[in-house]
Amino acid sequence: MSDPGSLREQALRLLASGQAASRADLVETLQVAPSTVSSVVRRLLEEGVILEEGVGASTGGRRRRILRPRDAGGLYAVAELGARHARAGLCSPSGGLTVTEEWAIDIGAGPGPIFDEVGAVFDRMRAAHAPGQRLLGVGMALPGPVQFPQGRIIGPARMPGWSGYDAESDLRERFGVDVVVDNDAKAGAVGEQAVRRGAGDMIYVKAGTGIGGSLVSGGQVYRGGRSLSGDVTHVRVADSGEQECSCGSRGCLETVASGAALVRDLARRGLPVSSTGDVIAATLDADPAAVTLVRHAGRLLGVALSGLVNFLNPDSVVIGGSLSSLDVYVAAAKGTLYERCLPSITQSLSIEASLAGPDAALIGLGRLVRASAG
Repeated sequence: MSDPGSLREQALRLLASGQAASRADLVETLQVAPSTVSSVVRRLLEEGVILEEGVGASTGGRRRRILRPRDAGGLYAVAELGARHARAGLCSPSGGLTVTEEWAIDIGAGPGPIFDEVGAVFDRMRAAHAPGQRLLGVGMALPGPVQFPQGRIIGPARMPGWSGYDAESDLRERFGVDVVVDNDAKAGAVGEQAVRRGAGDMIYVKAGTGIGGSLVSGGQVYRGGRSLSGDVTHVRVADSGEQECSCGSRGCLETVASGAALVRDLARRGLPVSSTGDVIAATLDADPAAVTLVRHAGRLLGVALSGLVNFLNPDSVVIGGSLSSLDVYVAAAKGTLYERCLPSITQSLSIEASLAGPDAALIGLGRLVRASAG
């Protein structure tokens, strides 16, 4: 028989990390009888350690009551940096995202000025939404390769002035708390996994100005030998026109399927676009050139992913990032994957847009920094 004290700690840890949110989740994860879980949950409720609130989505039976740890005070501050925009948020002690803010940046300004901006935004958000709350930790997601958990940026193609920079040490000195620095696609995969409980093995792709990727296997992000896994943006594709990539090579996926590539190609056709947001707006307005090029870009993403899907046999492929808001992009990638992958692989494969949306990386950072600080 399992030790009740051990079960109590395991249950609390699962609820705090977001891996479980109900009695049914605890039964499934802990592999114990429902009566045992009920006893543990009752004890935690009586102690005031957790709260029971609301109802979750029905899975065919009675709607589940949601369980969460009682907030003990304090907050985590998290931010995701892109080439042109940044997004910041505050998270509760349990790692849940509570409020967000987005603003324009130029990542080429370098670490010092950008981190100054982020710090000012954190201060403003804390003053407006959590006055007096203690800062427990800081999480930062960057649009380039990051050595994890050291937090050092390694050879980023689209981040001039950042290569070799020790972001973790800088942020720790600025804020005086535990800091987690990660790649944006890897943080996004953690966030998507938190939203999709029970999603299994997953390929997560962030398609925005650039393209990043991550693999979740066995419930963990696969990082590789130097934390450089998932750099799908530099996979060579045949139908690339040999465009020069930001990495200095030619024919990379980024040159034909990213937001930056779409801005370039639509501008050449005379459309007044200067950002991925402009491309999205033109596509949603059903501009023929935009729709055609976005569909083609989605197909090329599917081509690049098809070999990975056949090799890895994931349960799901999730497309995040700003381009995932375009159904035509996601549908084209999905159709190409079904065409090019083995039927035995795609029979149970889920291919869809992110459920976490633009908050995926922030949600993931909340969980990563909480685990680090805890």
